[in-house]
Amino acid sequence: MGGLRLRMNLAYASSFFHFLLLFTFLSMLLSSTLASDFSIKEATVQELQHAFQRNQLTSRQLVEFYLNQITIQNPILKGVLEVNPDALAQADAADKERREKAPGSLSRLHGIPILVKDNIATKDKLNTTAGSYALLGSVVPRDAGVVTKLRKAGAIILGKATLSEWSHYRSVDAPSGWSARGGQGKNPYTLGDPCGSSSGSAISVAANLVTVSLGTETDGSILCPSNFNSVVGIKPTVGLTSRAGVVPISPRQDTVGPICRTVSDAAYVLDTIAGIDTLDKTTIEASKYIPKGGYAQFLKKDGLRGKRLGVVRLFYNFGNDTSLHETFKLHLRTLRERGAVLVDNLKIDDIDEIINAQSEITAFNFEFKLSLNAYLKDLIASPVKSLRDVINFNKKHSELEKLDEYGQDLMLEAEKTKGIGRLEKQALLNMTRLSENGFEKVMKRNKLDAVVIPFSYFSNVLGIGGYPGVNVPAGYEKGMPFGICFGGLKGSEPKLIEIAYSFEQATLIRRPPPLRKLDA
Repeated sequence: MGGLRLRMNLAYASSFFHFLLLFTFLSMLLSSTLASDFSIKEATVQELQHAFQRNQLTSRQLVEFYLNQITIQNPILKGVLEVNPDALAQADAADKERREKAPGSLSRLHGIPILVKDNIATKDKLNTTAGSYALLGSVVPRDAGVVTKLRKAGAIILGKATLSEWSHYRSVDAPSGWSARGGQGKNPYTLGDPCGSSSGSAISVAANLVTVSLGTETDGSILCPSNFNSVVGIKPTVGLTSRAGVVPISPRQDTVGPICRTVSDAAYVLDTIAGIDTLDKTTIEASKYIPKGGYAQFLKKDGLRGKRLGVVRLFYNFGNDTSLHETFKLHLRTLRERGAVLVDNLKIDDIDEIINAQSEITAFNFEFKLSLNAYLKDLIASPVKSLRDVINFNKKHSELEKLDEYGQDLMLEAEKTKGIGRLEKQALLNMTRLSENGFEKVMKRNKLDAVVIPFSYFSNVLGIGGYPGVNVPAGYEKGMPFGICFGGLKGSEPKLIEIAYSFEQATLIRRPPPLRKLDA
């Protein structure tokens, strides 16, 4: 939900913040390069694996580096909620396994640290709270399905990333990236809005606090923070990745996906977490979309050649004289030069109704209540057992949860619902109609492989239909990052990865957050 808010406000840090950021830079300068001259900062998964193989780096050293960066930067950025006390032990185990196993027998994520959003359950010493004190101390029955797959691949669970509390489904007035437990997350480029709700996952990857991370999206919560923080985010087809063990909003729209610095890293993570989980029945049907041989095979530099890309001009309204207009004009030219066919000036039927999101909001209300109550019921232990309990907890601990400042209007509206009645059924039918007569009709009639849209403006179109999207860094406007989004029909991740990777390699736009100097 946090992705619906696109506010490019710049925040100015105090001299104290500037001092800490300068100290951060000096520390990184000293510690990001090992004695072997291998630089961890901005390293990709493939580069890290090569360093492991050449004995230039160990998983322990990698985890120690990130723990150090979290210690220095997180008091400002607040991208990490908790660090796993067993992370170093997991790193030691990975190093031991690497020494004992044959080269090439381990997965791409083996020994790689990963942060997961704090609505994704881990059955370990970490909490799973969706950023709320109401779930602090709750005991999950098992790892989330995606975490099970990460552990099987040998990834190291470094900790939990911050988020917009309850994935931004407590109040419309709460700022993106804020939670009671985690505080206000900050964009490392501007110290302003990081966008939500997978804000901490994007902040941490952008600022080199971790290699890769997991986020979740209902409507914009992977695409928007990826857009704002100059990272790559893949919002998968709903059901391609398991939602079992994830604090929900809408089982119809919720999806779990990677947030990384490169398209290749995101593809490696998707390869690891996609697939059937019997605790999430939707994954059984969606598994038909998973290509034989996985997603990494689609990392092709010439992936744009022959692709038909739709351009919906409604989303390109920058004004003819702005730098954004010129930038996206250049990007469209790049797509053509790389062999794509652009089908321009497309219109999506009933787009105003889709953007207005009334049916989506109606559906969220009853879906949130039903699915959250089911999640809470499944917990082994919890301070709260229902949405009503959460609401009462917030009232009882209003200062802790900043209830007077931000309220809980979304939760109150959801609690009023009484299951699926005539109004709710009509909302669901409306969204099916809007998707089939709108996005799907445009895609099929024009034989498109994807649409190309600035920023994360397309998140609700993709959200209501369960369609996938990929955000890739596209530039910086007065220091504020922005991205480009490629969206397609269900199961089109292979094409989207080809397109996104080819665009990324043609432009190589991403750069790490800028250094900040002391005030004069």
